[in-house]
Amino acid sequence: MCVKRGVPYPLGAHRIKDTVYFSYITEKEEAGVILYDTTGRQEKLRIAFPSDYAVGTIRCMAVEGLPAKDLIYSFYEDGQAVTDERSRCFLNCRKYGEEAENELLPAVLSYREYDWEDDTFPKLAYEDSIVYCMHVRGFTRHASSGVKGKGTFLGIQEKIPYLKELGVTTLELQPVYEFPEIEILKPTETIHLDTEEKRPERLHYWGYIKGCYYSPKSAYAYSRDAATELKNLIKELHKNNMEVILQFYFTQDIISTEIAEILRFWVMEYHVDGFHLKGKNIDPALLSLEPALAASKLWYYGFPDREVKDGKRFLAEYKDDFRNDSRRFLKGDEGMIPVMMHYFRANSPYRGVINYLTNYDGFTLMDLVSYDRKHNEDNNENNQDGTDSNFSWNCGQEGPSRKKTIVSLRLQQIKNALLMLFLAQGTPLIFMGDEFGNSQKGNNNPYCQDNDTTWLNWKNLNSNKEIFSFMKKLIAFRKEHGELHQKMPLRMMDYKSCGYPDLSYHGEFPWKPDTTAYSRQLGMMYCGRYGEEGTEKQDEFLYVAYNLHWEPHEFALPRLPKDKKWKAVLSSVSLALKETQKLAGKEAAEESKKDMEADAAKDADSRDKNGQDTVSVQIPPRCICVFCSEA
Repeated sequence: MCVKRGVPYPLGAHRIKDTVYFSYITEKEEAGVILYDTTGRQEKLRIAFPSDYAVGTIRCMAVEGLPAKDLIYSFYEDGQAVTDERSRCFLNCRKYGEEAENELLPAVLSYREYDWEDDTFPKLAYEDSIVYCMHVRGFTRHASSGVKGKGTFLGIQEKIPYLKELGVTTLELQPVYEFPEIEILKPTETIHLDTEEKRPERLHYWGYIKGCYYSPKSAYAYSRDAATELKNLIKELHKNNMEVILQFYFTQDIISTEIAEILRFWVMEYHVDGFHLKGKNIDPALLSLEPALAASKLWYYGFPDREVKDGKRFLAEYKDDFRNDSRRFLKGDEGMIPVMMHYFRANSPYRGVINYLTNYDGFTLMDLVSYDRKHNEDNNENNQDGTDSNFSWNCGQEGPSRKKTIVSLRLQQIKNALLMLFLAQGTPLIFMGDEFGNSQKGNNNPYCQDNDTTWLNWKNLNSNKEIFSFMKKLIAFRKEHGELHQKMPLRMMDYKSCGYPDLSYHGEFPWKPDTTAYSRQLGMMYCGRYGEEGTEKQDEFLYVAYNLHWEPHEFALPRLPKDKKWKAVLSSVSLALKETQKLAGKEAAEESKKDMEADAAKDADSRDKNGQDTVSVQIPPRCICVFCSEA
């Protein structure tokens, strides 16, 4: 064995032919490398960093003559073993939630070829994307998931046909890098422990803590090879023209240059399509200029305006504004019409805009219409954790209900929420399970729940099939109508001289939206001639009537070209319309009104034949209806 001067970068350990290069940041005088046997428990050799082999605070050396097979090692300083946080692989493959014997994770230096075949990055445009955010374990861990690899990367791969059927194009995964999900709490002034008492633990289910950013989480793998299993998943997603975006939470001690290095690694080694950046000390402007990330999607709270090359947008704004204000509009708050007029058309030529009403933090979609207050008692923090600003409405009863009127109204409100999300111009994002009414029992902060609270119960897919079918239909409708997902911002002008602007606002009277504080209704007309050229839907017009008031309202649909008439094609009104209107406080419909869609279509057709300039239809309480022109 021969020790020579090494190189400072890359940090960690890497092998070139018969030489292993070690590089470690430390200010300690005594530091080096520990080599272990195959179990990782027995030390075989310690190799100290020569004191003069340093660049700044980086100690580095090159060691020749080490075994060519997998090398199991750790660093040490002042005699204590230290995990190489930059390792690509670790020896100990514990089950999820299994307490470690010690905090040390022996690293494995190995190299295995992976056949990516002819893998290519889909590079989907934001205007054509449907994002599905998930937790790897929670997505398929429940026994009802019906997959072999429950709670793993393999489990997600088995569910790709399901995701494609729904219409999903992009997966956003909560942290998948190696992180310690079990934290042993240290004694404090309020925690007094006897020497033999077991120290309390805290579960980090989500993973928003510092981790080993270069290694996939071994507990998320069905096999013992997490790296290969994750690569198989990404390759299979790409074969299905689907993308994967990884969340990374960086603590304040991780500097921007290392963040860039970490992201470059995942792009080159795992073919990741993009990243959602979370945490502090992140310089989005700097990362957006990194050449290796030029074709990778980057999501953050905001980016500076910058011209894009070839009209391709890779940056995207990801924040809670749309969620909070859409929820207020959904439950009928005052003063929301001007705000929603902006959100429904919000887009940018410089970056994408990610819209969502639910996410991993906060209520699920079902809980949003079932609870007025958070119920986080199971988190053992006296219900003090989690936000109190949920902007939710329980539709008349807190928690689960069997009353038909309440169940019907909740279903109607869920459909309203989905219509708002998928009819807005930004890229829609849904959180796992919302497509079949998943509930977390009112827990809006289940960061420490690894149980039925956060595991999807796939039996709900049968019991709430109407929600799934509606969302599937809505996603397909959005994809079919280019005017609903434009690449460039809508101008609200007739810049094609076709007699209609790309977008116009209406209300009880055409071309006159009511933006007063007490108004809760809005009409929006889209002209299909501004959609993608050459499509069969280009000559269509769409009119969306938003009535989030608890009373019915008349809407005036503008006059169409002579050969066209209005027809209702989508509505949030459930079959139990009469009972729903009673609960909302207004008996607005006639006894013979069984289906609002059919009635509105009939009304629209008769008025159009009479040659009137506008068509007036009555939209029931808390209802959104979409009308489409037809010959």
